[in-house]
Amino acid sequence: MSTSPATLTPKTPAVAASDTAIAIENLQKRFGVGERAVKAVDGVSLSIRRGEIVALLGPNGAGKTSTLDILLGLAEPSGGSVTVFGEKPGKAAKSGVIAGVLQTGGLLSDLSVRETVEVIASLHGSAALSRVPEVLARTDLTEIARRRVAKCSGGEQQRVKFALALVADPDILVLDEPTAGMDVNARRHFWDVMRADADAGRTILFATHYLEEAEQFARRTIVMRRGAIVADAPTAQLRANLGGRTLAATLPAEGADALVRALQAAEGVVDVRIDGDRITLRAADSDAAASALLTAGAHGLEITAPTLETAFTALTED
Repeated sequence: MSTSPATLTPKTPAVAASDTAIAIENLQKRFGVGERAVKAVDGVSLSIRRGEIVALLGPNGAGKTSTLDILLGLAEPSGGSVTVFGEKPGKAAKSGVIAGVLQTGGLLSDLSVRETVEVIASLHGSAALSRVPEVLARTDLTEIARRRVAKCSGGEQQRVKFALALVADPDILVLDEPTAGMDVNARRHFWDVMRADADAGRTILFATHYLEEAEQFARRTIVMRRGAIVADAPTAQLRANLGGRTLAATLPAEGADALVRALQAAEGVVDVRIDGDRITLRAADSDAAASALLTAGAHGLEITAPTLETAFTALTED
């Protein structure tokens, strides 16, 4: 994989005076009618600024894909409003201001990789067609440009979809599980390109089940559950809000009961659990808790910072 991708400069939208790329107000999406209607999206409101990298997380059925489909103009909302740089999603998608890489939707298997990208580029005019070689290079498809899509692996087909999204040079990229099927090197290259694009002003909103991707690449994380937003914060803050680090250690042979009682009574210590001779706890002051454990003779001490996975679990479990 190449490691120093060139960067397309996102074009300036017609409403460049606004720094708000995406504005969603009280968005609702229902499937069915009457008492059996399912609320896939239930009153979602959010605003995303130009150049942000935002992760949209949630368990299956949380409403992520429905929200993204509406944002891309692929579905109509049941209520509320969505604007993309002040325009309706369908108009923004048609003009190439917003583009997406989706889980669903197939590719024409008989076309080559290059032909597939050129067909979509032709819909956006001569400027997009002239970008095809650069887009193929940025998505690491140049070497397989003549290969028929049917002969491409799942990860390679996902990169073709990525190229189709980039060829219009959109200001906003919406990604639904964008690295599904990619190997480790392809995923790393993909996010190198995304980070460079965001630095150049492109706005990126992505949904993923790879929580480590959100933790490493998203500057802001939004968590959905049952059609509603349950958390929206800078990614680092979302982890920190859990309150303290987790400590684990092997209890000493003598005085273990007294140590456990002391820790349970200590201010800022929560979730104290005993599993055999191992104690696990979370402490606001991890240094003080570690000192107490070691002074009492505990050993095998492990200290871990809160992870996005921990935050995700706490926010979405019943």
